[in-house]
Amino acid sequence: MMKKSTAFIAISAMVVSLAAPAAVYADDGTIKVGFAIKTMKEPYFVKLVDGLQEACDEKGWEFSYLTADDDSIKESENMETFITQGMDVIFLDSVDPDACIPSIDAAAEAGIPVINLDSDVNGGDYVTTVYSNNDENGRLAGNEYIKWLNEQGREDEEIVAILVSGTKGNVAGVERREGLMAGIIQGRTECSDEDAFAAAEEMEAQLQSGGKAENTDANFRIVGQGWGNWVIEDGLTATEDFITANPDVNVILGENDQMLFGSLTALENAGLTGVALLAAADGACDAYDLIKENEDADNPYIATGLNSPVLVGQYGMDIAAQIVEEGASWDSFDKITKTEAAAITVDNVDDYYDIGF
Repeated sequence: MMKKSTAFIAISAMVVSLAAPAAVYADDGTIKVGFAIKTMKEPYFVKLVDGLQEACDEKGWEFSYLTADDDSIKESENMETFITQGMDVIFLDSVDPDACIPSIDAAAEAGIPVINLDSDVNGGDYVTTVYSNNDENGRLAGNEYIKWLNEQGREDEEIVAILVSGTKGNVAGVERREGLMAGIIQGRTECSDEDAFAAAEEMEAQLQSGGKAENTDANFRIVGQGWGNWVIEDGLTATEDFITANPDVNVILGENDQMLFGSLTALENAGLTGVALLAAADGACDAYDLIKENEDADNPYIATGLNSPVLVGQYGMDIAAQIVEEGASWDSFDKITKTEAAAITVDNVDDYYDIGF
């Protein structure tokens, strides 16, 4: 059994008792949907918004979004605006998993269901959180990296890694890096999923206490953890801080593609080659292009986990429709709804290209 559930719920959840509030519909019968999103600075979020807009247009629903620009206070104001406007559904991609709780509860008290997209939260009266299967994506990507090493005849080589993480305290970030660590450990030791994630938790504890981590059974160590804030520029800086001091690094692990694009630039600026790149997520089309070229690349991009804004938006809309069109009770859904898990490699990249961003 895995440390965390990797099953995602069926979107056709069964209607149960009316224990949760019902949405209050607009006077003219039009369904009004608001999306409080953390940022629009990266293509993932733009694609997510565009997909929801398109889906709402197809249904004849009214859609609007407000961005918090990574500011929890502004997010709270945006949520208050949507509540005041009497939205029938609010989608939320929160800046902070704790700061958003009062806003979620305020919406619930007004009879407005909140569906979290992309980012999990630590409480509140919400319907569900829809996001990618972070830990399983990471595990699969880690497995693919070991498979790639073995194909290179490097099965006994020590793995010396830099970890580029998003933001401190982010739930998805922890899941993604633990998934990567579990996949690498499992690929090397052939242990069970449960044991792999237990070992990854031990490495996570080491990282948090000392900034470094090691698993001797897998001949795998992380020499530093930098914080890239999910964006290219900070991913570059986070990588630069470690590559000079650690010339034996042979892989950079990233919690998303954007930060690894910055890592790739840092390697090129330093004139370093032979360093692999491995992402736990996202599935950016630029990453897919790099994966296609990895056999000829100086610093090959081995794999990324499937975190498609297209799928996240589709799942969210399906759940919203069940509530506002079919009368499904809020508590008929599991608190976590995960999209399918996959590691995208050179062997399957074409299958996923159209749902990238």
